[in-house]
Amino acid sequence: MAKDEKGNEKVALKRELGLFSAVSIILAVMIGSGIFVSPTSALERSGSVGFCLIIWITCGFLSLLGALAFAELSTVVPRSGAEYAYFIDAYTPLHYWAGQIPAFICSWVYVILLRPAEVAVVILTFAEYGVQPFSDYLGSLPPESMDQLKRLIAMLALGLITFTNLTSVKLYVKVQNALMICKVAACFLVIGGGIWWLGTGHTELLKNPFHGTTASAGNIALAFYNGLWAYDGWSSAAIITEEIQKPEVNILRSILIAVPTITVLYVSMNLMYMAALTIPEMVSAPAVAVLWAERVLPSWLSFAIPLGVAFSTFGCGLSIQFSVSRLCYVAGREGHVPRIFSYVHMEKLTPATAVAFQGILTLICLLVGDITALIEFASFLTWVFYGFAMIALIIMRRTKPDAPRPYAVPILIPWLVFLIAVFLAVIPIIYEPSFKYLFAVGFILCGILVYHVYVYKKKKSSWLAKSMYLIQALSLVVAPDEED
Repeated sequence: MAKDEKGNEKVALKRELGLFSAVSIILAVMIGSGIFVSPTSALERSGSVGFCLIIWITCGFLSLLGALAFAELSTVVPRSGAEYAYFIDAYTPLHYWAGQIPAFICSWVYVILLRPAEVAVVILTFAEYGVQPFSDYLGSLPPESMDQLKRLIAMLALGLITFTNLTSVKLYVKVQNALMICKVAACFLVIGGGIWWLGTGHTELLKNPFHGTTASAGNIALAFYNGLWAYDGWSSAAIITEEIQKPEVNILRSILIAVPTITVLYVSMNLMYMAALTIPEMVSAPAVAVLWAERVLPSWLSFAIPLGVAFSTFGCGLSIQFSVSRLCYVAGREGHVPRIFSYVHMEKLTPATAVAFQGILTLICLLVGDITALIEFASFLTWVFYGFAMIALIIMRRTKPDAPRPYAVPILIPWLVFLIAVFLAVIPIIYEPSFKYLFAVGFILCGILVYHVYVYKKKKSSWLAKSMYLIQALSLVVAPDEED
């Protein structure tokens, strides 16, 4: 049982995440399957090895700036939820609707659709690469049976992820830290293998590194667009501020450790891929790291790459669910989702109903089938929210000048990240127009309608109320005690 400052027992989330765990969460969310499977979009658009590496380095630096801005925001608004909480604190004093509507839409997009869909895709990738080491034994299965087997493995993985996050934060920390070590080890395997490859004289693909560099402004824009998306996830520690020990110190430290580390890993791994594979080979490969391993690593070690992808994707799914369940928990406290999602298990001290809800939504995404389009239409909204968060930081410099700020970024940084956010929201609409963006607008309008009826007008449903009472009784959750 958690205790308050006076030593009295209380029901609430506990601060069990230290610096190492905070770093682990950022690494887990930022490093999914992309760097192993398809890190080629920036290369295809840039046209050359040298320019591609410049893009990866620049995007890592720009991501670090955004993360540092979030680190300051986490001290001014020391609550979980990241941009959701920032919208409420920065915009609501200006006008009720100015804070409530953006915050609700943020929770509506993340909690109901985007994060569950992302977890579903990630664990399907886990299933895909989890069976690869056993392909010799499963090769006789017909394609339909193989697909069913992978979906079953994905469902079992989802069950294990949800069980871990339901059980305790300590169990989550142990599992995630172990997976993070395995994931980084797989990255180092690629880097070490690439160094050996270069050391044996295979440098011909790196000669004339800027040959073929694109001169198209559109391709350059899309190259940066894809590079910046690869680094998304740097706000992960800010989402769980209330469970991090000494957040005013450890969030900044975790960002300063994790984001540069990932930048070094991404740049180094791409260099090693491009030292062994031609650009057409990388672009057409179904899994770049697997093709690279077949060419560079000895056969007895090639199984390590699919295994590394499996570890990486499982850890990514675990941490995404952990983070979004905390956003659901905070939204429940604000009344933007049913309040039962802000309740805490009496013994395990986890937001059990929020975790279970995310597990159910992810299961629905798994059963629906191909949900990549759902992620594509909603993902660009992530940077829209980042942009609003930067404006929130600028506003609170004026409205909360005396708020505790152990550190403050130069005001140029939030303006720069805001411009990047605008760039990332607009570029795909200009260069790759699609009806999916109209679908995104429709989804947001549906969210506003839900907000007006159930949050603003506070329309009650007797059936829903009875269901919530039943869920509370069965799941042994109670409203958390208020902080002193």
